[in-house]
Amino acid sequence: MPAAVVIRLATAGATLAFVRQAATARSVALAGSILASALTFTAAISVLMGGPSLEGDFLRHTASGLVLTYSMTPLSAWFLMVFGLVALPVAVYSAGYFAHSIPASRMAGVGIGFNVMLGAVEVVFVAADVITFLFAWELMTLATAALVATEHEEPASRRAAYLYLVMSHVGTGCLLAGFLALGGSSGSMSLSTLLAGNLVSGWHRDFVFALFLIGFGVKAGIIPFHVWLPEAHPAAPSSISALMSAVLITAGIYGLFRVCAFGLGTPTSNWGLLFMALGTVSAILGVLYALTQNDLKRLLAYSTIENAGIMVLGLGAGMVALSYQRSELATLAMAASLAHVLNHAVFKSLLFLGAGSVVMGTGTRSLEAFGGLLRRMPWTGLFFLVGAMAIAGLPLLNGFVSEWLTFQALLLGFSSISGLIRLNYPLSGALLALTSALAAACFVKVFGISFLALPRSPAAAEAHESPRSMLAPQAFLAFMCVGLGIFPGVMVGALGGVLPSLPGLQSAMSLDWGTIETRSSGAPFDHLAPATFAAV
Repeated sequence: MPAAVVIRLATAGATLAFVRQAATARSVALAGSILASALTFTAAISVLMGGPSLEGDFLRHTASGLVLTYSMTPLSAWFLMVFGLVALPVAVYSAGYFAHSIPASRMAGVGIGFNVMLGAVEVVFVAADVITFLFAWELMTLATAALVATEHEEPASRRAAYLYLVMSHVGTGCLLAGFLALGGSSGSMSLSTLLAGNLVSGWHRDFVFALFLIGFGVKAGIIPFHVWLPEAHPAAPSSISALMSAVLITAGIYGLFRVCAFGLGTPTSNWGLLFMALGTVSAILGVLYALTQNDLKRLLAYSTIENAGIMVLGLGAGMVALSYQRSELATLAMAASLAHVLNHAVFKSLLFLGAGSVVMGTGTRSLEAFGGLLRRMPWTGLFFLVGAMAIAGLPLLNGFVSEWLTFQALLLGFSSISGLIRLNYPLSGALLALTSALAAACFVKVFGISFLALPRSPAAAEAHESPRSMLAPQAFLAFMCVGLGIFPGVMVGALGGVLPSLPGLQSAMSLDWGTIETRSSGAPFDHLAPATFAAV
């Protein structure tokens, strides 16, 4: 981890040195980013495969006593693994995309912001103390705002960056207040001490929970804290939008997992029900807003809100189960949520990269100006179709697996939880089914209007395919969508070391029947074998 941070800093400095040589600055920035992301991805895989947790110091200043520390737990490793699977192909894609879409005068600035944002996200996932966490969190916010404002001569870009800054700083203020409240009770700034779950109780615990919910909820983009997201995503360059949707959002989800669900002691049923309600509302409203959009990137931004809602819904279902000490149900629900973090990162980054290719090939984001792109951009159309089917939750693709696990958690919850509270599970399941149907309708519309029929504008008629450097990353992500969908046991098996590391959860082995099958409980409740179905 320190080596990755040093590489990010050295890359930013070297990129600045080539500020007047756009091509060189671009190559240096992206090569350094690929190297640093590969290092953190490798470290995350080693921890997930059973290696020891990694910990140490980023910086130790003896005179002032300032120490910035890191610790890669299995949960951190999962999010870093997701980060690497997206950051690496996006960096490769950006080599071609930046050359065509970023002015030469801004290339160095975008390259520096690219590395700073990714480096800050990496540190957020592994920070072991409050100072390190908040420093990286704020750096992540500022770098992202700068990237959103890349086209700062446009009023919409300036407004989007400003709105993002305002919302993010409200969230950061809540995080600071929450950490100070915990620090005042413990006298320590170590996250392992603050999040031991025994520092606050009663209404103080509920108040601290609310602070962290707002702080992390803003970054996660869940309703009602989502207002910045549909503005910022369309304004940023498309590869940056992919990172914001696949990486930045997961930083908020990571905080909700680490702090709200497992850092403040056993969650109450009311906390879990609140998460289920926020997740369900975000999923439904997110996809409804997406259906009404004619701007391709804004549509994908609202779809991100929908999928963040699905993650939070699964997390909330697990929190309710934990409050009732139903560890098997909690394990299933948490596994579904973490699996959707991975799946959403893969298919949403694929869709944003495809959107970037379409925008670059046509010069517009308006769906009304598209049509017939499949003939002009066949490879982009194919990869976008895979992403569209994955996000719609169709079988044999990765989106289906995590949504299926979420459905099973909600169905199993009805028979596992006692009292009227159990009715929330089938109700949420019904609304999730509605969300899935609306998502399918949304992306049938997007693909049909954009790629089928005849061109509806000169821009669509004269569209051109992207270079291979932009198509190869899309091919990789499309392959991941198919591979994770047909072999779900690989993904669930990778959670085997993550779930037992969280208080109250069991091993994921009860969910895993090997590489090609998965089941949702130890009992013969149900099981899934997409590879067998595909063979038939």
